[in-house]
Amino acid sequence: MTIQTLFGPEEVTRKPRTIKFRIIKPVFETLQVQEDVTRYISPKERYTSPQQVFETFYFLNHETKEYFMGLHLDGKNRIVAIEVISIGSLNQSIVHPREVFKTALLSSAAAIILVHNHPTGDPTPSREDIEITRRLKEAGELLGVKVLDHIIVGQTYHSFVERGLL
Repeated sequence: MTIQTLFGPEEVTRKPRTIKFRIIKPVFETLQVQEDVTRYISPKERYTSPQQVFETFYFLNHETKEYFMGLHLDGKNRIVAIEVISIGSLNQSIVHPREVFKTALLSSAAAIILVHNHPTGDPTPSREDIEITRRLKEAGELLGVKVLDHIIVGQTYHSFVERGLL
């Protein structure tokens, strides 16, 4: 006599296996500004010169910390999104290509303009400014998002394109 003849065939109940996936969904936030911003940024305005960007973002000259921003542009150089990529200290901010292009890709930007301020008022680029601009240009070329310019705001401005550095 065997166990099978006494109790029948052994039945093993198995729990179904569960597989978990992470789904990433882009989330956009729309800020509603309660003042008349059309005098600053018009959704139909095409950005075609560094001077124009400097005039729009001159307010950064009054900040006491470095703000590094990305202007996401459509195919006609109109701003579709503005991102504050990094807020740093008095004389530096941490910028990584991954953070710059993550949102540029999500906003379907055709190009970006980089803008940051020097709280000292002197827009002369540092060695780090030149290096990160070079890295961001190379990353943009790989991703198909053109870096049109990098503008440093101070009492005046420094355009990497106008100075032949981009």
